[in-house]
Amino acid sequence: MSELTFRFVVPGDDYSRAGEASSTVKNRLKRLGIDPAAIRRVSIALYEGEINMVIHGGGGEVIVSVTPQRVDMVLEDHGKGIPDIALAMQEGYSTASDQARSLGFGAGMGLPNMKKYTDEIEVSSVVGQGTTVRMAVLL
Repeated sequence: MSELTFRFVVPGDDYSRAGEASSTVKNRLKRLGIDPAAIRRVSIALYEGEINMVIHGGGGEVIVSVTPQRVDMVLEDHGKGIPDIALAMQEGYSTASDQARSLGFGAGMGLPNMKKYTDEIEVSSVVGQGTTVRMAVLL
């Protein structure tokens, strides 16, 4: 298998569509015969990222690249940015809106779970411009 790339647009503030990219990627990885444990890790990390993009980033773009060695995920939004990435990486820290919390989101586990379920993660953000998360699961 050579590199396969999938692109998705994550609509902002549309909780009903959050998770479409992770679900599609999960199904495509299954068809490629990727190890189920790796698929689970990719799915969880990508879903958490999508939810963060909806809650905090006003939506954005997801790019997933698959090679025989790894699954790379890049999530980019143009939201308000993260002023303190180290704080945002702490379990339980959340700036989610009341609307997000009323829907059962905003527990402050998004970035910590993304870190937990990936082998590599890099978060870069500029306040007022947006956030880019690069993650990888090694196969």
